[in-house]
Amino acid sequence: MGHTLTTMFSKQEIELRVQQIAAEINDHYKNSEEVILIGLLRGSAIFLADLSRLLTVPVILDFMATSSYGKTTDGGEVKILKELDEEIHGRDVLIIEDIIDTGNTLNKIKEMLLLRDPKSLAICALLNKTSRREVDVFVNWQGFSIEDKFVVGYGMDYAQLYRNLPYIGIVNFDK
Repeated sequence: MGHTLTTMFSKQEIELRVQQIAAEINDHYKNSEEVILIGLLRGSAIFLADLSRLLTVPVILDFMATSSYGKTTDGGEVKILKELDEEIHGRDVLIIEDIIDTGNTLNKIKEMLLLRDPKSLAICALLNKTSRREVDVFVNWQGFSIEDKFVVGYGMDYAQLYRNLPYIGIVNFDK
């Protein structure tokens, strides 16, 4: 299927917003010993890298990979493809997500992580697609709230392509 891309957020807009988010996170965790940043693979990798370099609080990077399947009223089952390497009990944890859509997968991950009794658990998402939300998920920090568009770039993909774009684009499919 053919498609074109149009820019939603430029490289400069993203850089500025990531700097603003980092300043807020630095202020929030200024008295913390360390924060474990958990990137949800693969989409969050670029956002996590850029954000983490702007943080002044000591950070530990870790990653989770999940897949969700099934369609039930509770959002289906979330399968863990890559588990955390770090123990999070009694520690400050910040989940880094590229985009929150329905909220089902993120809500399940949050529930799983809370069972491990972290000191705190917060969520930072680059994009928040609230119009598609099926489960209420509180987002502590967000880059941009967006409409229901198919987006790529800055870590997000279409058929594994476009993750490396320095901007966020809207995929416009040919009719």
